Amino acid sequence: MSMDEDFPYSLQQIAELGGHEERAWHVAWNPKRPILASCSADKSVRLYTYREDGEGKLNVSFLTSIPTGHTKTVRALAWAPSGTTLATASFDSNVGIWEQEPDDDGEPGEWECAGTLEGHETECKGVAYSSSGTLLASCSRDKTVWVWEVVPDSEFECMGVMMEHTQDVKCVAWHPKEEILASASYDDTIKIYVDDPQDDWYCVSTLSGHESTVWSLAWSPNGNYLASASDDRTVRIWRRVGQHDFKCVLALQGHERTVYSVTWGIGKGQQEEGYLGWIASAGGDGTIRVWELKETSASEPPSHRMLTRLPDAHGVYDINSVVWCPRTGYEDLLASAGDDGVVRVWKIAPVTV
Repeated sequence: MSMDEDFPYSLQQIAELGGHEERAWHVAWNPKRPILASCSADKSVRLYTYREDGEGKLNVSFLTSIPTGHTKTVRALAWAPSGTTLATASFDSNVGIWEQEPDDDGEPGEWECAGTLEGHETECKGVAYSSSGTLLASCSRDKTVWVWEVVPDSEFECMGVMMEHTQDVKCVAWHPKEEILASASYDDTIKIYVDDPQDDWYCVSTLSGHESTVWSLAWSPNGNYLASASDDRTVRIWRRVGQHDFKCVLALQGHERTVYSVTWGIGKGQQEEGYLGWIASAGGDGTIRVWELKETSASEPPSHRMLTRLPDAHGVYDINSVVWCPRTGYEDLLASAGDDGVVRVWKIAPVTV
């Protein structure tokens, strides 16, 4: 593929994973095990496994499919931090909870539905586990964000229903270390929520600045920044400037159409002081962009450089999701899901001259 610019890195396709019968909406890497999950408008979840062969080459193969029982599109996925539980958000307004039951020999067996969370009035668009695994958040076209407490035996208790957004809520994302929740909406805003020990969950801050729908959110690995992807074709970087206050300090430009997904990983850059990791974004223009960010000072915006740009990553199709692998040793792996129904696994590597 010809490139009109010289970049220090390139994205190399490791795997092209077909199998979904309709558009693939979302991908999620298991944080503990070599498993990648994808979901689709075909109502199914597909699981893949990956491992390196004797020569260090990564092989990705189909593992199993979960016939979810959802009656409509499965829009989003979230693994619990333990890696043993998977949550699915569906347009049928429900959240499914899936666990792998051991077989007769004590080996991992089939994935079974351990519970269904009901309450949203219409399409469920996003789901996310907190870093402790004790909380689950869900969001919906019904304009609400729900926080559920995970209690033993796969039970869930609703801890709060936030009705702060005035439109469809597209995404929820937990802070990587604290119990702080962010949500993104069709109303062009981002809301930040915390728990009041004396009361319920409530909105503590509203981040305005995007000129159109906010589709996706990703916290920086250190938790000091939040990235947001929007229909206004930008990725905005918000710096935490107080306990619950955030300021937009940078807008990453370049996408020609809606940015549907943003992901922020630790990456494999030089782990020097101020290093903030790698951001990848993708959307309606079919291009995956990857940036490296570094913090220079508390008073200046982070410095950024584009590591690579890959047009037509899914041919002529929109890209709905890009996600970095969180597992140690695999931070250079990126997965994407597109309207072509295909999941692709990429490896980002330095360009050798």
